[in-house]
Amino acid sequence: MALTTVVRGRAYDWSHAIGRGAATGTGFNYIQTMCLGNDNDLYTANRGNENNFGMRVNRIQLGGAGEEELMAEFFQHGEGDGKATWPFGVAVGKDGRVFCSDEWTNTISVFDPNGKFQYKFGKTGSGDGELIRPAGIAVEKNGNVIVVDSGNCRLQVFTPEGKLVAQCGKAGTGDGEFNQPWGITTDKDGNIYVADWKNHRVQKLSAQGKFLMKIGTYGELPHPDDAYAVTYLGPYVSSLPESHYPKAGLLNHPTDVAVDTDGDIYVTDWGNHRVSIFEADGTPLTNLYGDAHVFSKWAKQSVDANPDMMKAYRRVNNLQPLWRFCFPTAVDFNPATDEIIVADSQRNRLQVYKKVRDYQDFQANL
Repeated sequence: MALTTVVRGRAYDWSHAIGRGAATGTGFNYIQTMCLGNDNDLYTANRGNENNFGMRVNRIQLGGAGEEELMAEFFQHGEGDGKATWPFGVAVGKDGRVFCSDEWTNTISVFDPNGKFQYKFGKTGSGDGELIRPAGIAVEKNGNVIVVDSGNCRLQVFTPEGKLVAQCGKAGTGDGEFNQPWGITTDKDGNIYVADWKNHRVQKLSAQGKFLMKIGTYGELPHPDDAYAVTYLGPYVSSLPESHYPKAGLLNHPTDVAVDTDGDIYVTDWGNHRVSIFEADGTPLTNLYGDAHVFSKWAKQSVDANPDMMKAYRRVNNLQPLWRFCFPTAVDFNPATDEIIVADSQRNRLQVYKKVRDYQDFQANL
């Protein structure tokens, strides 16, 4: 596939990768959600597993290719205040407070920008203000915190201190109803977008929680006979030409959503190993499949420190599967740089694309 995807006056140009697999330090461990901070930084919530206990939130200073730096780690595995069992959601307020959900303890823990624990709120249950498996989090312009109460199939809105303000949604397949929702974001007008995971769609709501629009329909990518199997280790590589790929608009368990300054909508199509892009009215545009043909800075440090790792890498018959997304879980748009940042969860890395407006094809000299 090409490194630049061009569609309707836009181009999405692959830039660089960030990260490697690591239970602590300079890397990631199964990112669930992520969010931009206020200082060109990024917070990622890592789920980890029972073998490496890599559960944590890390704060990354962003920059150009190779300029990323680890700033802090917090919300690690453990018991008590400031600790987590299964970290899931993360969001940052304008005042720098960091809100993190733990889907095991059904609480929201609050930290300062550097990861110092402040307080927490929430308890287990289905009553008002109670939570079951809280997932994504978003902070509104007024500072209120929207929590995706996934196990209760609803959204709940709290003050930053944890007082319930409002709620909307219930279990179901109708407009404004949810089935294990996952990620959430808001646009510049305060509208709310929710990745309705098990309903295979994204729903757009007003700031007051009124249903406005749904995006996407259920669909799986075709599995050619000579393709690699889709497993947790990686997606198949289709032998079909790109012209035969299914059109954008089909979703298979979408996990997150982002909206850029032009209103274009980005959805991590988890089960189809891609990011689907839509216009503001929900019209499908195109897909991104992952193009990490170059090591990230931290991955290269691992390879440089272990020559046998490079030997094994150079003996791989087909490197293309390693470039592609494998169950991407989160996406965000950085308005300061016009970059789309994708959490490539099973690869334990981020892939970064640059959005180019008014793209013009190169002029060939004949």
